[in-house]
Amino acid sequence: MPRPMKWRRVCCLPERNRFGPLDTSLDEKNYIKMTVDEYETIRLIDLEGFTQEECAKQMNVARTTVQGIYVEARKKLAESLVNGKVLLIEGGEYRLCDGLGNGCGRGCRRHRNSWRFAGSDRGD
Repeated sequence: MPRPMKWRRVCCLPERNRFGPLDTSLDEKNYIKMTVDEYETIRLIDLEGFTQEECAKQMNVARTTVQGIYVEARKKLAESLVNGKVLLIEGGEYRLCDGLGNGCGRGCRRHRNSWRFAGSDRGD
């Protein structure tokens, strides 16, 4: 019997989910699909400066799982940049955090964004 799937915790969805050349049509040959959990590992490790161990704790998975996700995500970024393909971010095995700090730490964008907008003058 296979092991039950462990959902990866993700703090927020990307604000934009399509990146790449502006003059490229979106057909099967011209795009790379990155999952939301792959995006989250790139965000936590490369942008927020987490170690793989810290990223694993944040996402509620094993460090070896994060390592595999991260390797795949980096390959997809490289293929998009080098070969001029559109990068789509969608799907994956994830659940959004509740933003209340339950297990989320310093890298939780949902908590940070709700705090920032609560004190803004934008009226949002």
